[in-house]
Amino acid sequence: QVQLGESGGGLVQAGGSLRLSCAASGGTFSMAWFRQAPGKEREFVAAITWTAGTYYADSVKGRFTISRDNAKNTMYLQMNSLKPEDTAVYYCAAVLHRPPNELGDFRRYAYWGQGTQVTVSS
Repeated sequence: QVQLGESGGGLVQAGGSLRLSCAASGGTFSMAWFRQAPGKEREFVAAITWTAGTYYADSVKGRFTISRDNAKNTMYLQMNSLKPEDTAVYYCAAVLHRPPNELGDFRRYAYWGQGTQVTVSS
């Protein structure tokens, strides 16, 4: 049984930073962050494989950094230079290892956290 739990969301001003964490249990996975803003579809943010290969949406490249601690089975998303457009509920997701071309597809992820709210004020 796999369980995921996100933390670290909050309210920040534009240009600020937040660090999200996702604690996972139950196996060896590729993991990812997705987000969903009001009125919008779920959007891929970043993914990381078990071997630490990373993938980012163009909208967050250079600002966000995804990482993981395999010993702790915890994934992190360091978010810098936050913009109001980053405001969303951020979800942690995990799945058994997938090819890179599948990592951005939320339909491929079997396990999800409950989400953490990130709000960036202008």
